[in-house]
Amino acid sequence: MIHANFGAILDSCVLANQSVCDLFLRLAETPRLYVPRWNEEILNEVKRTHSKLNWPPNLADSWQQAVRTHFPESLIIGYEKFIDVVKNDEKDRHITATALKSHCEVIVTFNLKHFPSDILSEHNLHAEHPSEFLINLYNIDGGVFVSKLVGIAEQRQIPMNRVLGTLSKSIPDFTDFISDSVGL
Repeated sequence: MIHANFGAILDSCVLANQSVCDLFLRLAETPRLYVPRWNEEILNEVKRTHSKLNWPPNLADSWQQAVRTHFPESLIIGYEKFIDVVKNDEKDRHITATALKSHCEVIVTFNLKHFPSDILSEHNLHAEHPSEFLINLYNIDGGVFVSKLVGIAEQRQIPMNRVLGTLSKSIPDFTDFISDSVGL
């Protein structure tokens, strides 16, 4: 059983995307392929996004409670002292500071332009698109990865190709890769 201990910062744009978030959090459950990390600002951004997406307040609150309960080690505090050290996009410096505080080398985000590689590399960090990160996790242990996808399909009582179809709207490079890898 794999018990990966490396962490990755998940940006709010990853967590607010329901189908992508579901896959990312399942991959962090036992047997986990990585440890998700975030801060209060990231969770607050997710809450604002859920509100903009017209999530019922009780559902948004339930999501917040669930991630706090099931992933208590993911919440990073005390990162503020690193904010002045990083020079990426000002509104996302808290994310980079959280990566430094938590010793994570990777930030997973759809918004790569706010995390320039030349700036991040000064701190031994890099940003990855969710598709790239997921492909890397698949390469760690494809069997565990596929079992997590099967779990999503079984819980939703839908075929695997529908799970991948939903994911393809946000992460088509990943879904093309996984479809080819498992022969779907």
